[in-house]
Amino acid sequence: MRAGRIGLPMMLPALVFLCGFLVYPVLSTAINSLYHDSPVTGREYCGLDNYGRLLQDEQALRTVEFTFIFALSSVALEMVAGVLIALAINRVITGKGFIRAAVILPWAVPTVVAAVMWKYVFNDQYGILNYALFGDSLEMYRAWLARPVTARLAIIAADVWKASSFVALIALAGLQSVPRELLEAARIDGAKAVKRFFFVTLPLIRPALLVALLFRVMDAFRVFDLVYVMTQGAPAEKTSVMQYFGYLKMFPEQQYGYGSAVSVLVFLVIALLSVALVRTMGRRAVAK
Repeated sequence: MRAGRIGLPMMLPALVFLCGFLVYPVLSTAINSLYHDSPVTGREYCGLDNYGRLLQDEQALRTVEFTFIFALSSVALEMVAGVLIALAINRVITGKGFIRAAVILPWAVPTVVAAVMWKYVFNDQYGILNYALFGDSLEMYRAWLARPVTARLAIIAADVWKASSFVALIALAGLQSVPRELLEAARIDGAKAVKRFFFVTLPLIRPALLVALLFRVMDAFRVFDLVYVMTQGAPAEKTSVMQYFGYLKMFPEQQYGYGSAVSVLVFLVIALLSVALVRTMGRRAVAK
């Protein structure tokens, strides 16, 4: 009882901070989503009309579609690339500290800076990609960010380049906790490298990979800066994501209620996916 009486006052500052910077903004956004803003009639209560409008808005549905495409494809590629990078680093005998520092550099670069860099890479006039593929043949240059498919691939590539190092570091931490005795026993029993990875290494580093997956899923669904800097939703809104769509509605168009409904939708998607992944991690821990 005494420990509980002491613990609650000590937790109070953290609870106040949490309520002030997390609970209040979420509740405020949810309340704003129940109102309709009009330059003529002003602010009016509309209930769930903004959510009904959101479900019927073709532009909004296209942004939801690309958000899921972006999140699923980028996270899948980042998990695979991160594990491969971690396996390569784990086999290095000397210079691991320097290699780790080099690997973390993309993750350390601010997202806006990385987006500007990749925008230059895919530039149709002086981009590095066009020069690498076609040299000085200017007539062969492609406008990568002006085509829906290649613009989407460019955004995914930029995110994979930046976030794979984060997955690699977490996977590397998991790899270094794998007992070498188990790998050696599997090798003596005749298991090849591929089998040792899938039947010994992968099950043991799965908790670390689930942590990386949780963080990357949350980041992927709230992506904004990559799209804002590289394409701003172009061409024809094919690269617009939910966060960017909500920004357009709230600020340039000043539809605060509708934009808040989009933000609430993003929050609910991230929350549901996060809960599902955390429950999966919990079941794995109990099973062990």
